[in-house]
Amino acid sequence: MAERENRRPRRDREEAAPEFADRLVAINRVSKTVKGGKRFGFAALVVVGDQKGRVGFGKGKAKEVPEAIRKATEQAKRGMIRVQLREGRTLHHDMEGRHGAGRVVMRAAPEGTGIIAGGPMRAVFEMLGIKDVVSKSLGSQNPYNMIRATMDGLKKEQSPRSVAQRRGKKVADILPKREDAPADVTEEA
Repeated sequence: MAERENRRPRRDREEAAPEFADRLVAINRVSKTVKGGKRFGFAALVVVGDQKGRVGFGKGKAKEVPEAIRKATEQAKRGMIRVQLREGRTLHHDMEGRHGAGRVVMRAAPEGTGIIAGGPMRAVFEMLGIKDVVSKSLGSQNPYNMIRATMDGLKKEQSPRSVAQRRGKKVADILPKREDAPADVTEEA
């Protein structure tokens, strides 16, 4: 009995985890026609992230809106992915994501650009912690498909460190040489 008292309940461990920010993307009211009339239910789409490179999305359905949001938030926390960010503000390279008829294009952007993205994609980038990105949604405008396509693209991202490790090289060998370095002054004289 003493062993069980020392164990921490699972609930306490989740509260000790880092705090996540969440963004409600869409709520859909659905109705079912039954003998006595109509029964209404709600479906919620939520994006959750720590704004430091982790993000996830979830959907929940219930008879009441708060319960649907809670279910979606729990599902989003369970299915989070980690994305490596360049300088903690943008993507390492351009990428494309697809899901069903949804297709999104995401491009790295210089500092000060901001988040140029629409609706559901903006929520994903904000919860991820990206500050500079240019993106375009092509195809489906359904928020579920847009978020899934965005997550698909983010899963494809590779940091220079991971590429160098896979190839057995140094990070400096992988990154392109900077040509804007100052030229040698003695050659001109």
